Amino acid sequence: MLYDNFSLGIVGLGTAVVTNIGLSPILTAISDGLGNFAAGLVDSGLVPLADIPIEVAKVLFLNNAVNHGVLTPLGAAESAEVGKSIYFMLEANPGPGLGLLLAYWFAGTGMWKSSAPGAIIIHFFGGIHEIYFPYVLAHPIMIVAMWAGGISADLWFVATDAGLVGPASPGSIFAFLSMTPSGGFGGVLGGIAIGAVASAVVGTILLKARPIAETDAGVEEEIESNIPTV
Repeated sequence: MLYDNFSLGIVGLGTAVVTNIGLSPILTAISDGLGNFAAGLVDSGLVPLADIPIEVAKVLFLNNAVNHGVLTPLGAAESAEVGKSIYFMLEANPGPGLGLLLAYWFAGTGMWKSSAPGAIIIHFFGGIHEIYFPYVLAHPIMIVAMWAGGISADLWFVATDAGLVGPASPGSIFAFLSMTPSGGFGGVLGGIAIGAVASAVVGTILLKARPIAETDAGVEEEIESNIPTV
């Protein structure tokens, strides 16, 4: 056991070093590229389309790099000039993720359905968006639901000239409320609600049309049925 533990530690250390040297520059380039692409779409007036690269980056766990590395600095500069910025809401909006998890709760199966309510609390109230990324990675077509929610929310944000005075980090409903400027709650909360509804509706339709594998659905029943009775 001692030999195995030392071997695993050495292998783990070597893997970490190689990964940091070899993959870190690649992941940094990818996250910067996606973030700059999103920022370019915003600068071009195509704000809703910025959600496409942003959601892809998020489910690849590059959300913090895109948000804090690209969007937050741009938002800080804009907020210093006009008092608020839409950049702060593009990645951090908890609405689309809430809608995705609601779709799994309504139309999912197995562990995906049963775990969705707890994930909703962690995501929406705790601001930990990473909790819903596996729900997309396990069923990639669900990225369409995220795009539907994000694009719909961004359209509302643009139409109502919504923005936050600072970064909402972590991206919970409480962080959004704390960073919403006076008189701007309609635009901010409306975008969150619209994003959640759009994502939930599209996600439910997708799960009905193309159900996710049930994984552990029925496993407990099968285990119980195989337990010999005395």
